[in-house]
Amino acid sequence: MKPIRLLSGVLTVGVWTLASRILGFVRDVIIANLIGPGMLMDAYVAAFRLPNMFRRFFAEGAFNAAFVPMFSRRLEADEDPIGFARLALSGLSFVLLILTALAMIFMPALVYATAEGYYGDPRFDITVDYARITFPYIFFISLAALFSGVLNAAGRFAAAAAAPVILNVLLVGAMMIAHYTGGPVADALIWTIPFAGVAQLVLVWIAADRAGMRIRPTRPRWTPEMSKLVRVAVPAALAGGVVQINLVVGQLVASNTESAVSWLYAADRLYQLPLGVVGIAVGIVLLPDLSRRLKAEDHEGARHAYSRAAEISLALTVPCAVALMVIPLPLVSVLFERGKFDADDTAATALAVMIYGLGLPAFVLQKVLQPLFFARSDTKKPFHYAVVAMVVNAALAVGLAQVVGWWAAAIAATAAGWVMVWLLVRGARGYGEVARFDDRFRRRVWRILLASFLLGVILWGLQVLMTPFFGLSGWRWLALLVLIALGSVSYFGLGQLLGAFRLSDFRKTVRR
Repeated sequence: MKPIRLLSGVLTVGVWTLASRILGFVRDVIIANLIGPGMLMDAYVAAFRLPNMFRRFFAEGAFNAAFVPMFSRRLEADEDPIGFARLALSGLSFVLLILTALAMIFMPALVYATAEGYYGDPRFDITVDYARITFPYIFFISLAALFSGVLNAAGRFAAAAAAPVILNVLLVGAMMIAHYTGGPVADALIWTIPFAGVAQLVLVWIAADRAGMRIRPTRPRWTPEMSKLVRVAVPAALAGGVVQINLVVGQLVASNTESAVSWLYAADRLYQLPLGVVGIAVGIVLLPDLSRRLKAEDHEGARHAYSRAAEISLALTVPCAVALMVIPLPLVSVLFERGKFDADDTAATALAVMIYGLGLPAFVLQKVLQPLFFARSDTKKPFHYAVVAMVVNAALAVGLAQVVGWWAAAIAATAAGWVMVWLLVRGARGYGEVARFDDRFRRRVWRILLASFLLGVILWGLQVLMTPFFGLSGWRWLALLVLIALGSVSYFGLGQLLGAFRLSDFRKTVRR
């Protein structure tokens, strides 16, 4: 795979992810405005986090790490990849049905385990009711993840990347209809989630059929291939879902402070935008590519793809991290402060955004480093590293909460993210030259950091000059757009001038 092809795949996934995240912002602005930080929003966040947490294990985590490399190698060698996918689909469906049934029965215990601070509060019963409605979403979205993995392995990224757009379109539509008809907005939001999962599954199922990958359920059978898939998937589930687990730990800490869960959720939405557009996109494209190259023993090509993925990730992520740390208040104020989301909510959320900004490069680098292990079906090392990172996260979150309060959760997640990166870098050294960045990366990385630092200085100065406009309700959006536009032009101009990247590479890819 040529570098322009890698960049093209990343941008394809990134553009669709950007569309989804923008719609997600619209969704979250509506939630903050119509529902507002407090009992109902806290209950929604805790309830929807449960299927999302398990989705990281059964979908993005386990299947990106275990299924995609195995399917990619079979596709490369023409070793009945469709038959393998059918067995995986049937086995996954069986496990998910059992999991969903158990979760529905023991939902109060699950809510207590992930939001203990709600117990004895009206939020607890509401969260249990909401969670029983939303949890079946995991069944549909996990099966959708399998079809997405098939499409990604075949180099068809658009449909899988577009599927999350459906979720946000349906949620926004349901809330707006409820608002204008006088119905309960929170109930409309909750009940739409499982139906959105069905719609996402239908989209990728049809896309796989059109790509010639006709995958249908069959009788589940325990074969050597399924045994290997499970052995790889179990540790991968934790390794791939470590960020989600850390968020749940943070939720446990924050649940003892009213509205803190909502503040962390709003901050999470902001840093998840660049993480999804860049980090997740790079991981999705890089994993099947590395798997095919290693199967063909193209080690030099694998090293080149790995270095370019890291280069693209840092070039697009570090400036975003700088922006989150330098201008969090204007971002949160313009995006969320209206209706029931007041100035105090803005100040609290901005603090969390700034802390998460420090960890953003680490969260993205994890998406670049983990495919080095997963492409070899080595999920045990990332599993061990994830355990260490979770211990660090839990210790800091619980320990610092006694000192600084609810925002200890953000500090802990950021620190754990960097610990995970350090462990992955050390562990990857055993893979030889493939896991070592090439000379071009080493030349450019320092220039990327310098361009990003200068961007921070520029953004700080612009924010000072434009502060009066952010206080005017009619000018806030325009002021933020101008601030972002000037910052973007400055960064890409500085990057080209300093040699951090070549704008011509981006132009060529966009034309493709």
